[in-house]
Amino acid sequence: MTKIIPWSDPCPVSHMIKAISFDFYNTLVRFWPALDEIQQAACQEMGINVSKSGIDKGYSVADVYFNEENANGPIALRTDSERLDFFSKYQQMIMEGAGVPVSKDLARQIWTMAMTVPKDFTPFDEVIPVLEQLKSQGYRLGVLSNLRRDMLELCGRIGLANYLDFFVSSADVGAEKPHEPIFLAALEKMSAEPGETVHVGDQYCADVVGARAVGMHPVLIDRGGWNEAIEDCPKISSLSELPGLLEKAPGSLLTS
Repeated sequence: MTKIIPWSDPCPVSHMIKAISFDFYNTLVRFWPALDEIQQAACQEMGINVSKSGIDKGYSVADVYFNEENANGPIALRTDSERLDFFSKYQQMIMEGAGVPVSKDLARQIWTMAMTVPKDFTPFDEVIPVLEQLKSQGYRLGVLSNLRRDMLELCGRIGLANYLDFFVSSADVGAEKPHEPIFLAALEKMSAEPGETVHVGDQYCADVVGARAVGMHPVLIDRGGWNEAIEDCPKISSLSELPGLLEKAPGSLLTS
């Protein structure tokens, strides 16, 4: 059985890092076409001019709200009416963050239009080279995601599965990040002590708080530079920075 280290105790620093779990969306992959392009086009259809950089800023705020709400009750398991109401508020937050506040009704129209655009996942440019490098160095690698999908099938389809050793989703476990069961399931798959593992994700609450609660070393990936105020965990702006961080582990994974 995996030994769980309470959050109040420091992670042991005498072990080498053996395994790494990755959040999926915004950590390993993004949408294609890009969401800022889809949003901008939908807004233009409604006669609203908004910049892509503004939309990106809006998403950084709205995604925090998404993850907090998802922790309270999975969005995917809500009724159609409840999900539409949630995403109308979510869209409002995107627009407010972009500096173009709109009514909830208009936000609902923008969201509905944006969702008609077909899209798929695609890895960030640096992801496959980094995964290949880490795997060659002997790390066990895997995905730990709140996405309720068959992660092995999905990662296989977009070319990531050959670099990954395990796949854990909220659908498999019946719990969402940041709740402990999904992290504990990942630890079982890793066959490593918590202090020998790293979890990389883009959401402070879901990824950093959740990983730390079971004794894993969290790393926050902040691609847009929206988390300057967060100082209690290691941060990277691209996955390409992770190998260098691991070379200096465990000291590089600790914060004062």
